[in-house]
Amino acid sequence: MSTSSSTEPTIHNGLEGVVVAATSLARIEGNEGRLSYRGYSIADLAQHATYEEVLYLLWYGKLPNKQEYAQLKEKLTKARTLSPTVMKVMKDLPTTGAPIDALRAGVTAMGMEDPTEDDLEHNAVIEKAIRMAGAMPTMLAAYGRLREGKQPVDPDSSLDDAANFLSMLRGEKPSELDSNAFNAYLVCLAEHSMNASTFSARVTISAISDVYSAIATALGTLKGVAHGGANMASMKMLVDIGSADNVENYVNESLKSHRRLMGLGHRIYKARDPRVDILMDYSEKVSKEKGNPTYHNIAKKLEELTGHHPFFLERKLFPNVEFYSAPLLYMLGLQPDMMPGAFAISRIGGWTAHLLEQLEDNRLIRPSALYVGPAAQTYQPVESRS
Repeated sequence: MSTSSSTEPTIHNGLEGVVVAATSLARIEGNEGRLSYRGYSIADLAQHATYEEVLYLLWYGKLPNKQEYAQLKEKLTKARTLSPTVMKVMKDLPTTGAPIDALRAGVTAMGMEDPTEDDLEHNAVIEKAIRMAGAMPTMLAAYGRLREGKQPVDPDSSLDDAANFLSMLRGEKPSELDSNAFNAYLVCLAEHSMNASTFSARVTISAISDVYSAIATALGTLKGVAHGGANMASMKMLVDIGSADNVENYVNESLKSHRRLMGLGHRIYKARDPRVDILMDYSEKVSKEKGNPTYHNIAKKLEELTGHHPFFLERKLFPNVEFYSAPLLYMLGLQPDMMPGAFAISRIGGWTAHLLEQLEDNRLIRPSALYVGPAAQTYQPVESRS
């Protein structure tokens, strides 16, 4: 006689270590601290490529030739102008909300006015991706100005995506250094494999929803301080520290009170995030050009101190992408609560590329849960319950 035994499934908290899909978009080598998009190292792309080239790489699988590049730029430039409906949404929103929520509202409005909203054919998804990639920077800049009592600035077709956003936000053309710095930021944040917001977008589209709903889902996930909101939290930390002279005391107090130091540590990277050097370099250059190196110096001092501290070394808590992106974005004119929105206008490239992959061989993403509640019970009428 044989007996059979069943074992309870293993629960992977946070889905850590669970492989949910194959992707050809980004390769993260966490132990070595390397990142590449379709085989191109992030350092190479950040140094040489425009954000528009990276969008083409993610959507079409290769870097564009001159004609392909011009065609994509023309479409993106046309998509920068918001429809009257979407602009009205920006103007009617409460000025007290999070800018990333304004993006969510704007993307939803774009979907509601798109007669092809439910078309999930490959090329149709790319066209929707282009429209959102063009429109979202305009939404973010417009909302940023409207809440300050200023009028939105029209897009400038003579500028590339990075310079155009800064121009719309600040009301003046940025310097070449500012444009290059923000372009590098957009390139560095465009894609990062199966992160939380990307996964949530793929879950939504797997239910045969629409592209706009999937991006709205991703925006809601990105807002969290454990994900895209970390750059805002990192900047607030730097402001709280106030001076490089206060770094050591701040770290010691944080360790005693179990206060988390933002911008340190990553689920995947067990070495220094490869994007850090790129953003650190631009943070230093931009802060010097602005004549205000305070926050860059605080971040640098914080990295130096934690880099020799046993607590951080033992736990492999190295700087992540938010660590220097926060002071960089601040020097470029973004208030801390605008920073998650800046993350989103970059990551729209990776999100939509993942939607294309999900739709290639779609299956509803529906994991299981282990029930640990009460055993079977008998219903009693309310009068009989004690």
